[in-house]
Amino acid sequence: MSDVLRASSGRTRDRRLPSSWWRRHREWITPALLLAPGLILFLLIIVIPTLQSFRISLYDWDGMGPMSWVGLGNYRELIVDPQFLTSLRNNVIWLVLFLIAPVGGLALALLVNQKIRGIRLAKSLFFMPLVLAPVTVGVVYSWFYDPTFGMMALIFQAFGATAPAILSDPELVTFGIVAAALWPQVAFCMVLFLAGLNNLDEDVLGAGRVDGARGFLMFWHVVLPQLRAASFIALTVTVIGALRSFDLIAIMTQGGPYGSSSVLAYQMYEQAIFSYRMGYAAAIATVLFAVMAVFITWYLSRVVRAERRRDR
Repeated sequence: MSDVLRASSGRTRDRRLPSSWWRRHREWITPALLLAPGLILFLLIIVIPTLQSFRISLYDWDGMGPMSWVGLGNYRELIVDPQFLTSLRNNVIWLVLFLIAPVGGLALALLVNQKIRGIRLAKSLFFMPLVLAPVTVGVVYSWFYDPTFGMMALIFQAFGATAPAILSDPELVTFGIVAAALWPQVAFCMVLFLAGLNNLDEDVLGAGRVDGARGFLMFWHVVLPQLRAASFIALTVTVIGALRSFDLIAIMTQGGPYGSSSVLAYQMYEQAIFSYRMGYAAAIATVLFAVMAVFITWYLSRVVRAERRRDR
């Protein structure tokens, strides 16, 4: 009888063991299970392809035949490639000019956040570029820039002048494409800042009014600090969008004239698809990834230091 009882109690402990083990470790098992799908996808879609791209950049490969080891030969060729230097310069221009988007988006958000008559219509008009496909934006601006019958040509003709052929001018083409890309990007930043403005702490605003903050002082010392999260997202997305610019260039100029409007992403596409130089294209992609990683690391470190100083 005692043997039966001991066997029965042993089976009871065995049945209870998994549940008690789960209760003891659920503080880390539950978040691990919730994070696992995202981490697996990140590993499969981002980390492994990035490492694979770097590996391919060390070979001379046409995408189909055998791979030939060249080591850092592709990177040495990049340094002396004038087209790569032009693409890199254009990426810098995109990056600098795209910083207008967060500032313009904040200004528009402050404007359309006012409680005045007809502001909903203005808000809808400013929001409209965000829902347009890049193809649509590219086609619209190509028509706008047309020096013969485009809107810009009509404006110049009204003043008795001749419109420049922006998309055919190697000195102006990059600035024209950036202007087209800024149209939806400013709208995106406006939406981010509008969300931030709608979540301002009324108690903090009231305290600012009691202390006599008005106008610019209220904006700079009370409103802007509360938009730190929206500013971080707007700036990060804007910089990444500037560095990975591709679609409008492919639609409006295909990198022309004579490669003067090409950027790193588009040159990578040309080398891989048209020249069958997968290793060289992977080297360009690696350089682009390194530029993004350096900026994001630098920016995140500044944000973290600022948060630590604020908490003190």
